[in-house]
Amino acid sequence: MKRIVCFGEIMLRLAPEGYLRFVQADKFGAVYGGGEANVAVSLANYGMDAAFVTKLPAHEIGQAAVNSLRRFGVDTSAIVRGGDRVGIYYNEKGASMRPSKVIYDRAGSAIATAKPEDFDWDAILEGADWFHFTGITPALGDNVAEITLAAVKACKQKGIPVSCDLNFRKKLWTSEKAGRVMGELCRYVDLCIANEEDAGDVFGIHAAATDVNSGKLNADGYRDVARQLVDRFGFSRVAITLRTSISANDNNWAAMLYEAGECYFSREYAIRIVDRVGGGDSFGAGLIYSLLSGKTGQDAIEFAVAASALKHTIEGDMNMVSVAEVDSLLKNGGSGRIQR
Repeated sequence: MKRIVCFGEIMLRLAPEGYLRFVQADKFGAVYGGGEANVAVSLANYGMDAAFVTKLPAHEIGQAAVNSLRRFGVDTSAIVRGGDRVGIYYNEKGASMRPSKVIYDRAGSAIATAKPEDFDWDAILEGADWFHFTGITPALGDNVAEITLAAVKACKQKGIPVSCDLNFRKKLWTSEKAGRVMGELCRYVDLCIANEEDAGDVFGIHAAATDVNSGKLNADGYRDVARQLVDRFGFSRVAITLRTSISANDNNWAAMLYEAGECYFSREYAIRIVDRVGGGDSFGAGLIYSLLSGKTGQDAIEFAVAASALKHTIEGDMNMVSVAEVDSLLKNGGSGRIQR
């Protein structure tokens, strides 16, 4: 069984019921989630040995976050306990032309105040076959960027492949700082995952003849983006998700994988969105699973996109699907007919 170590922040997600706005809500539903934690849960659901590493308070809310991972079989043994608070984010679900909104309340969280000496990477990475992080984690502070750098350097020394989802968040840092910090980290990355905008926001590499707001995407432009990223950082693979946003409820969803000079484009899915948070994480997890399972090229990108398409139909951050369900979508299509 392949072992994947994911490093990042898990947060408490608070959201109004249904499509209520923040100012309308008199109660909030509570679940847990976060980029790398979502990846770990997906991989555990696929039958892999997935571990999540972070720092969480020793109090009951911190324990609830740990339990939210344990219930799906994620290894939490390397989670450091300490600090004062669990990060929070508020999510307002958009509809039609009204976009979804996220408000962060994560300053001073346990992981944001962590120290490099909190993590023994030699021990944590023992037996690991893969390491995953996102650009959200080093954005939490210079100290967390230092911790992340120590982790990827240890991976390089041990020959452990590293994947990174660029995941630029303008509410956490500027494009300029993201470019500097991620530029250093990406020297140790094997698989780079990005969406339509990340490469431009972080590294100033833009796809030609593309407008993500109008939904006009240019396949040749993204092929060129992937080549430029490989040339600059030496990535073994680059994956780019391609989202055509028709409205907050309806998107078209596909992706591209670039490896060894070849480009593989997935089929495109028309999605009626239930919850788009975690869509990129489910894609990353599907791709990691595919590559560790020996899938190559076209099969790998098809599995990852199908897994992510299914995530858009599921409430919460985490992708609650099995390998069999993803394979069924790939084989039988997405008519949604009832299964009896």
